[in-house]
Amino acid sequence: DAVGILILCLASAAAALDFKYHHTEELEEFLRGVHAAYPSLTHLHSIGRSVEGRDLWVLVLGRFPTHHKIGIPEFKYVANMHGDETVGREILLHLIDFLVTSYGRDPVITRLLNNTRIHIMPTMNPDGFENTKVPDCYYTPGRYNRNGEDLNRNFPDAFEDNRASIQPETQAVMDWIKNETFVLSANLHGGALVASYTFDNGNPVTGSLKGYSRSPDDDVFIHLAKTYSSNHASMYKGTGCDNRQTFPEGITNGYSWYQLEGGMQDYNYVWGQCFEITLELSCCKYPPEEQLGKFWRDNKVALIEYIKQVHLGVKGQVTDKNGNPIPNAIVEAKGRPHVCPYRTNQQGEYFLLLLPGTYVINATVPGFKSMLKTVEIPDNTGNFSAVKQDFSFPEVSEKISSKVASCPKTPLYQELTRASAAVKPTVHLLVLMTVVLAIFK
Repeated sequence: DAVGILILCLASAAAALDFKYHHTEELEEFLRGVHAAYPSLTHLHSIGRSVEGRDLWVLVLGRFPTHHKIGIPEFKYVANMHGDETVGREILLHLIDFLVTSYGRDPVITRLLNNTRIHIMPTMNPDGFENTKVPDCYYTPGRYNRNGEDLNRNFPDAFEDNRASIQPETQAVMDWIKNETFVLSANLHGGALVASYTFDNGNPVTGSLKGYSRSPDDDVFIHLAKTYSSNHASMYKGTGCDNRQTFPEGITNGYSWYQLEGGMQDYNYVWGQCFEITLELSCCKYPPEEQLGKFWRDNKVALIEYIKQVHLGVKGQVTDKNGNPIPNAIVEAKGRPHVCPYRTNQQGEYFLLLLPGTYVINATVPGFKSMLKTVEIPDNTGNFSAVKQDFSFPEVSEKISSKVASCPKTPLYQELTRASAAVKPTVHLLVLMTVVLAIFK
């Protein structure tokens, strides 16, 4: 019948994705076509609009694409945050195509989608992409949004008082993070070939005086970065993009590479309870489109293997004596306190990414005695499920108020003012000296 023919045509259109740059109308047409062809596997929605009014599209894939399901972790990929860094935008379209066409055929992809809710945002800065009139390997004004703001310097910062005016694209992503229970994420950039991990900013408390800003989960972040780089066709070699810069094993601590204020990956980790790394996927920011096929092949395995890491560690629910969920209970691994304590969602759920080993998990309901449980965590990513450890508080019999004050959007780390005042002049002097030397060279 006519409906069947239409669905077949839409499926064919989705399958016919070619290796070229897809501008706004083509990108939207592709996403709508995929959703129409796979309505039970996908959910297409806009999380907001850009300065010029373009939708910020997200395609959600999974067995339950329209809503969060207890026990199933949320994962996201975000690309094209800098409008002139374009490789991520296109390989995410091909990742979508690969996932929907492999479901039900490939047992690994089928299990992955059955046990993970995957959110894909091909472009966070559609205005910047459309504003890049002459593609360039190094820099164009399209890097910024239409207000001339760098979106990766636009988030609240845990170390400094970021005075940048929050942009519509940034606010949309912040609201999105707040409304979902994201566990793991990556944002895709260009201009280098490396997997960079938090912290991007820092102070003496996190080790900045030694040129490395260490988070409480540094071992997990190193593992996540290595997972991507080791499964990439060449990132793991660490050769970088020229002879002057190398990245051992293809990874770097963000601060060690260069200090960054207001970055999205630190915001995800501190305020979103979501581990995010930054993937630099191409030495050329906006390469010729005939190279896109190779970029997809180089990243395909790494993209899938990285998603699997959302199943690291431990997960569970915190409930009262009647089995009702307790939202906003603090659940953290002993020895790994976060500056914004990690809390349960409205369903009383928590997710903690931890490497294999033995941990003491501490669950705290405000006003009641903490509960400690020792958990042995194996490598469970192949089983597509983190270890399950629930907590039941028998002394809690009435609904706990879920209106707990959120972490303030202000600098949170100690010794902040002194560190910033002491470090900044030196950093500026070093930058000036570097520029002068470059000019003379």
